[in-house]
Amino acid sequence: MENLIYTNRLILRQFNKEDIQAIFEIYKDKEVNKYLPWYPLKSIEEAESLYCEKYEKEYKNNNGYKYAICLKENNIPIGYVHLSNNDSYDLGYGLKKEFWHKGIVTEATKAIIEMLKEDNIPYITATHDINNIRSGNVMKNIGMQYCYTYKELWQPKNILVTFRMYQLNLDENKDRIYKKYWEQYSEHFIEKNI
Repeated sequence: MENLIYTNRLILRQFNKEDIQAIFEIYKDKEVNKYLPWYPLKSIEEAESLYCEKYEKEYKNNNGYKYAICLKENNIPIGYVHLSNNDSYDLGYGLKKEFWHKGIVTEATKAIIEMLKEDNIPYITATHDINNIRSGNVMKNIGMQYCYTYKELWQPKNILVTFRMYQLNLDENKDRIYKKYWEQYSEHFIEKNI
């Protein structure tokens, strides 16, 4: 997966051991990680462990797509964009808050989508907590369509979250809807005017 992706402002690349401090900066911020399924990091040692488990190990096994988002000017990670390698093809992203509201995640995810089309990935999904409007806006900005809403007791935080599920079909099957969350969680519905 070590193909570099260049956009107008960004370099998307794999994380490496030299990025531990940057990983810590991204994953320690409570506001950045408020709507994500983990607790903020508390130490550089936790960042090292996260790098080994979430990145280094996955890169060795060639699992999924996991990119650092870096500015071209210094190639230091300021965020990440991931795509899971299971049947959800779940898109996830995070960005240091000093870079919010600049279209950086939208720019990065659009570049990833072009690569996924070349790799014949049929579709991507993404979910966001209904309180995290900014994340939903990214999904809309990259062309994803709202499909449905469901409630899940989210772990490890053990809180009931209402999620909106979005999808973008990248192949000819424009009517496909990923139904796993709909089927898995009994409380689900379709909202109007999303």
